[in-house]
Amino acid sequence: MGGGGKVYTLEEVSQHNNAKDCWLVIEGKVYNVTKFLEDHPGGDEVLLSATGKDATDDFEDVGHSTSARAMMDEFYVGDIDISTIPTKIKYTPPKQPHYDQDKTSEFVIKLLQFLVPLLILGLAIGVRFYTKSPA
Repeated sequence: MGGGGKVYTLEEVSQHNNAKDCWLVIEGKVYNVTKFLEDHPGGDEVLLSATGKDATDDFEDVGHSTSARAMMDEFYVGDIDISTIPTKIKYTPPKQPHYDQDKTSEFVIKLLQFLVPLLILGLAIGVRFYTKSPA
């Protein structure tokens, strides 16, 4: 492994974000992948889009082979200062209002708003049917 194990901040690594100078952070380690951009099976854009952040999730999601993981050693330049990586924000769903079963009056009103017109329609059809004179 080259590089001697220097510790970099995310800000320092983020400056290496183009095709002529591309560094990635994967699993707490910093890799200079500039020489690998042209050879990467997914293309250079995949690597360039992972610069300036912790690319561990991007790397793991693809499911790299054992040989790909072994190949990383030749690109190692140092470690990342973990305190400079922003913490991931966990999604918390918004609070839902508590369902109050005592609001039966609202339920009854909605039920009546549905049933009363049906009752009137049924009554109108019944009146029409029984008052209809035979032709």
